[in-house]
Amino acid sequence: MERSSFGGNSPVYLLSVLYGKPQAAAHITGSDSYPEISGTVWFYQTNKGVIVCAEISGLPRSEAPCQERIFGFHIHTGSSCEGDMADPFAEAMSHYDPHDCEHPHHAGDLPPLFGNDGLALSLFLTDRFSVDEVEGRTVIIHDHPDDFTTQPSGNSGTKIACGVIERITDSCLQYVFPN
Repeated sequence: MERSSFGGNSPVYLLSVLYGKPQAAAHITGSDSYPEISGTVWFYQTNKGVIVCAEISGLPRSEAPCQERIFGFHIHTGSSCEGDMADPFAEAMSHYDPHDCEHPHHAGDLPPLFGNDGLALSLFLTDRFSVDEVEGRTVIIHDHPDDFTTQPSGNSGTKIACGVIERITDSCLQYVFPN
């Protein structure tokens, strides 16, 4: 059997991790202006990085052809989704950036979410952080795509949804892919 570029761990092995228990999750809720947004972002620690799986519904839709919405998606440094009228998730603070990198090299800069009639599903592997490093921090969805250029945060617009990353301790639950 040929060894893969994952150092002996095939992509099949990495995907099989999704059948197990994630180490952490953020339950996403929309702001008062976007109350229909909900979902979960799961975090699975592997020996090659963290598999992040986001399953979101209730995202704003576009009625125009070829204009489906794209949303900025980041981990922020704050530990709360509280805020005020000007910024509904002000306490989420700025992008998670423990190494003082320029945008888009912050550890918390994630691939965008592509809207699909109000739904989004994203699955990726990253070595920018471990689950332990982001536990207690926030996941933010923005109303515009990240341009991956503008400093300090990619010009991704208003924070429309938020969730706090929490350690999962219940060993009896089934997660993303039930058997």
